[in-house]
Amino acid sequence: MAVLEMENKTLELDADGFLANIDDWNEDVAKVFAKEEGIEELTEQHWTVINFMRDVFKEKGDAPSIRRLTKESGVNTKELYALFPKGPAKKAARIAGIPKPKGCI
Repeated sequence: MAVLEMENKTLELDADGFLANIDDWNEDVAKVFAKEEGIEELTEQHWTVINFMRDVFKEKGDAPSIRRLTKESGVNTKELYALFPKGPAKKAARIAGIPKPKGCI
């Protein structure tokens, strides 16, 4: 199993590079994942999407669809793809510390 080395702890990752344990997530983990995904700085809009995804996951046990993200998070489709280029649902889920969405390859 892969790991993410942080300052004073090692976090386990699943085969797809997502956190194995959602409770290991914090904002520092999000920032590390964002940089790995090519996002240098997480803006307020990034955090809106990240927090929305975490809330939906906690409520439903699964990541929201792109459609739900754009309908309910306050971030439209064009903005979502600008914030998380080339696979917004997968990238946002990873940064949010939740499992890969079921529809993602």
